[in-house]
Amino acid sequence: MIIKKIAFAVLLGALGSQVQAAQDFQVEDIEVKGLQRVALGAALTHIPFNVGDSLNEFRISQSIKSLYKSGHFNDIRVYRDGNRLVYRVRERETISEILFEGNSDLKDEQLTESLDGSNIRVGETLDRTVISGIEMGLEDFYHSVGKYNANVTSKITHLPRNRVNLEFTFEEGDAAAIKQINIVGNEIFSDAELLDRIELTFDSPWWNFMAQDRYQKQTLQGDMETINSYYLDRGYLRFKVDSTQVSMTPDKQGVYIALNVTEGETYSVSGVDFVGDMAGFESTIKAINPLQAGELYNGAEVTYTEEVISKFLGRYGYAYPKVVTIPEINDEDHTVKLNISIDPGKRVYVNKVSFSGNHVTSEGVLRREMRQLEGAWLSNSMVEHSKSRLSRLPYLESVEFETKQIPGEDDLVDIDFTVKEQPSGSFTAGIGYGSQTKLSLNAGIQQNNFLGTGNVLGFNVNTNTYSKSVNVSYTDPYFTVDAVSLGGQVYFNEYDAGRANMVEYNNKTFGLGLNWGFPVNEYLRVNFGIGWKYNQISQLQAYEQIQQFYDIYADPTDPDGQLDFKTLDLNVGLSRSTLNRGTFPTSGSQQSLTYKMTSPKSDLQYFKLNFDSKYYFPLTRDQKWSVLTRLQLGYANGYGTVNGHDQLLPFWENFRAGGADTLRGFENNTVGPRAIYRYPSQIPGTPDPTGGSTGCCLGPDHDAISVSPKSVGGNAIALAGIELIVPTPFLDESYANSVRTSLFVDIGNVVDTEFNLDNYSDLDPNEYDKIDDFSDFRRYRSSAGLSIQWISPMGPMIFSFAKAIKEVEDDDTSFFSFNIGKTF
Repeated sequence: MIIKKIAFAVLLGALGSQVQAAQDFQVEDIEVKGLQRVALGAALTHIPFNVGDSLNEFRISQSIKSLYKSGHFNDIRVYRDGNRLVYRVRERETISEILFEGNSDLKDEQLTESLDGSNIRVGETLDRTVISGIEMGLEDFYHSVGKYNANVTSKITHLPRNRVNLEFTFEEGDAAAIKQINIVGNEIFSDAELLDRIELTFDSPWWNFMAQDRYQKQTLQGDMETINSYYLDRGYLRFKVDSTQVSMTPDKQGVYIALNVTEGETYSVSGVDFVGDMAGFESTIKAINPLQAGELYNGAEVTYTEEVISKFLGRYGYAYPKVVTIPEINDEDHTVKLNISIDPGKRVYVNKVSFSGNHVTSEGVLRREMRQLEGAWLSNSMVEHSKSRLSRLPYLESVEFETKQIPGEDDLVDIDFTVKEQPSGSFTAGIGYGSQTKLSLNAGIQQNNFLGTGNVLGFNVNTNTYSKSVNVSYTDPYFTVDAVSLGGQVYFNEYDAGRANMVEYNNKTFGLGLNWGFPVNEYLRVNFGIGWKYNQISQLQAYEQIQQFYDIYADPTDPDGQLDFKTLDLNVGLSRSTLNRGTFPTSGSQQSLTYKMTSPKSDLQYFKLNFDSKYYFPLTRDQKWSVLTRLQLGYANGYGTVNGHDQLLPFWENFRAGGADTLRGFENNTVGPRAIYRYPSQIPGTPDPTGGSTGCCLGPDHDAISVSPKSVGGNAIALAGIELIVPTPFLDESYANSVRTSLFVDIGNVVDTEFNLDNYSDLDPNEYDKIDDFSDFRRYRSSAGLSIQWISPMGPMIFSFAKAIKEVEDDDTSFFSFNIGKTF
């Protein structure tokens, strides 16, 4: 068969495709050649005719346009073979890899996201027509931050199987330095006063490395808004920035900025009117309005008023109110009447509250914290309060929510809470070292969200050179639907005080207890508890401070015998928390006041009162910088009488300080009063007939005094501290809620208010001074250091490095302390 080919050229812009020309004909077949990645069926869908249709030159040219528009092809040619049409195509290359070289201001992730928005991604076809636009867009970005010499080029490397590598090379250069900023037209406020309030600066000293002396377009726009707000907040209602000139030096390394402003006159508020629908809250809205006639106009006050009214309406279901202030300006007397237009919109109701991200925690545990209920109107305060309650749960790292309108419904929304869980179970492993205590270890397991129920199960084993203990506890914070909690514990402890920087004695303790908690309101709880405890004291090395206690309870016939005590403890406490998070809070406060006493029928009768307080003050809007202040106060004593003697506080119940949990920088239990030993003095006599010596005791005023370097604690404690919480250096933002770094100063002391120094006034002055040096009533301790806290997969851990900066004796501190694995 002789094939006659009649070619016709179709000019399609800059495409230059070639088509065979012919008269109208009926197509019998369509063939597409050159396909590799694109399926034949996909290509045919972009050809706007089928076999059997009558074609002409125009319809064929339209098919070429359609194929180009599909984005799959770089070159298309059409041939006619009789009544057959043959398309020869060359597909666009597939992007195999995207590389970036030389970029520092823009991260690879940002560039990848930007390219993705232009459909430039690995695995997709390469559209060469958008590459140059991307280059120009990136260069525009660098120009906006003052890098006028920046250059961005792309390179396409061809690979087998119609693939390419796309590489972007960046030459960023340095940002242009600001040589000068001039403000023209200002008379009320000086250049220095205005320039002091903006971010951009010039001629900054070398040591001010935080100065923003490099030009950035976005920063300049923000500074213009700052100046505008500064004037508006002071009544200059007609203030405006007339023009802005940014001129560049020939070498593109420096810029000069000039702002031309018109200040105008100050305006006073002549009146405030409310118009529109106030949803029945007219009297309340007028009462909460802070704007008053006769005062200078204040732009910030106007904005604040709009926000206050919007939030108020939002509390009662009007989720999308429109509150706009319309000023009526009178230029003759320089007054302005403020008309506040209010449109509450429809009252919005909550259709559904859902949760996501809770892979361990059951939905019921989260839902019981909700204060925004399904079916009720949407209240912004209740939603925020619900978020706060969720955030205070110790097993949630972060909580966010989104309010979504239901399509086709203007008065119904869904609320989606997204939570991020953190390890609720913790394996506590601790290691510490001190100059006296040497190496110490502890271990424990605690589950703050047992089986996703929100219940707390703890099993802790602690062993070190001075203590061995086992504690099993369980608490259900929602024993009833009204948030009444119920918990209990069983414990055993064996304590060797001599190895814990204290006077020698051993204390074995067995105990069990129950506790209940009742909510008073959203922030305040009252707690009650009862417990039974058995103490066994042995190997007691008596000293002056406990001699009276020892004389009451010791058996004169067996002075070395052990002492046994059984007590029934009664507890009551108040706790309040407004913290924004359960772990690593940055704002809010937490206080607790507890009172414990033994029952009158117990072997020992005493009471203990404790107060703890923490306040977090955020320093920045994002709360990455915060200040924490801490205070702990405690007092304890005995009550009642026994065998004609006043009851005393058992010495093992004394307050103690020192160590990572109380006063960092000091060894455990080294802070506070020391043990005092009193020995009678003797003078030698004549030898007796058996060859032994005789002696005679001197009077009590000649007694010798020895003060132990070991602490015995006291019945009163006062500790305080301040911490600056800072962003952890070199840490990715995604770990911000898992790691906390702070610089701290701790201060405090433990005292014995029952100790009377006057009882030793008859001693020799040298001996008396020994007691006075260690009485510790007027001496405080302080330390400073660095603390890093980490929520690891095994639970919370603390790394603290501290140095005592004020102590009484060298043995108060180990100079440097390091703790790891302590829970907090």
